[in-house]
Amino acid sequence: MMLSRAPRDLTMAETVRGPGGARVDLLLVSEMVEPGSRVLDVGCGDGELLRLLEARGVDGRGIELSREGVNECVAKGLAVIQGDADTDLASYPDDAFDYVILSQTLQATRRPRDVIEHMLRIGRHAIVSFPNFGHWRIRLQILLYGRMPRTANLPETWYDTPNIHFCTIKDFNDMCALTGARMEKAVALDPWGTALKIDAPWWFWNLFGEQAVFLLSRKP
Repeated sequence: MMLSRAPRDLTMAETVRGPGGARVDLLLVSEMVEPGSRVLDVGCGDGELLRLLEARGVDGRGIELSREGVNECVAKGLAVIQGDADTDLASYPDDAFDYVILSQTLQATRRPRDVIEHMLRIGRHAIVSFPNFGHWRIRLQILLYGRMPRTANLPETWYDTPNIHFCTIKDFNDMCALTGARMEKAVALDPWGTALKIDAPWWFWNLFGEQAVFLLSRKP
């Protein structure tokens, strides 16, 4: 499959896309959702993931912080409202959805752990994707230049970025243990959107994975 870098959109700066133009990470997320499910996409951006889910027969809803994103989603006929993951998830009832998705938004939330706990309360499953701050290129920039790193997925300067809680794959794995989340599936992607070996150790994923996608559920 031929992959290419795409220009910046509402949710990620520059990410790998497949031949059909869809983001590789969003394709991976959509494949984790069972057709016919009820889904809440938190921080849905321009609605690209909701459109992919719609094609799979999924009943999708979204909340998005930016008015620009909400307007674009509504123009596409998507059921999206303006909202903030840090404050508005608390108003959703238990088990309202089959899946709650947080794609490339975790690092921009003020209370990531609370957001994950609400996601697992609202939905039977939670899918979370995020850029890995432990990737070797990020480590190398800090080591050599002593400055906050900038990459294709994290292009903003430290004073302009909306991201306030960077984490590594190992950090997220530790938080899952603290929140009592059961990890059903985890995938790490390299800079070209290729999944790293499923049996690779965590340190390998943490060093060479540019981003990660986790499928979580509540422990009994």
